[in-house]
Amino acid sequence: MSRGLIPVLATPFHPDGTLDLPSLRRLVDFQLESGVDGMAVFGFASEGFALTAAERAEILGVVAGNGVPVVAGVGSTGTLDAIEQVRAAAEHGADVVMLLPPYLVKPSGSQVIDFFGAVAAEGGLPVMIQDAPAQTGVPMPVSLLVELLKLEGVESVKIETQPTAPKVGALAADFAVLGGQNALFVLEEYARGAVGTMPACEFPDLLAPVLRTWSEGDRAGARAAFTRLLPLIRYGLQPGIAWSIHKHVLVRRGIIASATVRPPALDADAATLAWLDDILDDLA
Repeated sequence: MSRGLIPVLATPFHPDGTLDLPSLRRLVDFQLESGVDGMAVFGFASEGFALTAAERAEILGVVAGNGVPVVAGVGSTGTLDAIEQVRAAAEHGADVVMLLPPYLVKPSGSQVIDFFGAVAAEGGLPVMIQDAPAQTGVPMPVSLLVELLKLEGVESVKIETQPTAPKVGALAADFAVLGGQNALFVLEEYARGAVGTMPACEFPDLLAPVLRTWSEGDRAGARAAFTRLLPLIRYGLQPGIAWSIHKHVLVRRGIIASATVRPPALDADAATLAWLDDILDDLA
């Protein structure tokens, strides 16, 4: 079962926009050295929308098989294509798929259930539901999530609907629930019963000690340590430039070589990056 600290990996590109696999290898090593419990690929923070099927296979070739579970995002808007993507992820070493509901044609509740049921039954991997209506325009209320989580092969849900903590609390007594939103509300989510969190990948070494302090029962210490991270966390939540922010931090930390993003993602401007430098200086 997916649980613990599972960062969503950025996808490093060379300045010409091609995949940078040596940087990806260093990024994976950084996660493992930071003590993560798993890694995720092809999520929102991965620019998964801009990757080809061949590139997804190459990425899994680097990320899978390193001793921690790998969660592969699937955002297909059709059932058959989603099943195909899940099978490809399984073939290349993923352990779990994080599945969005179909969103191009807005589905009814029963259609959402049919979609998740078919993909879980035929894809060949356990399914994590990704509840992200801000991105998909498909709301999934608690009542619908309960029905989805009862499906054979659906193992967990990642909640990204603000406010996240009440929704986590409504589900966590009976199901495995994880948080997202770059860990913005991670301590509130853990207090309500979340079993894990899936932030971006540039600060696992800073977040892991916070979560360890929390698990040891020192909630005041965890809150104080987490407060230091908040400027960086919120900076990586800016629409349009979030992917750039994640990568510029990784470049500044010496982990990847280039902060190149693919359209329609945008690079952050000079003033934004100057403020980012101040945030990182404060954390140093």
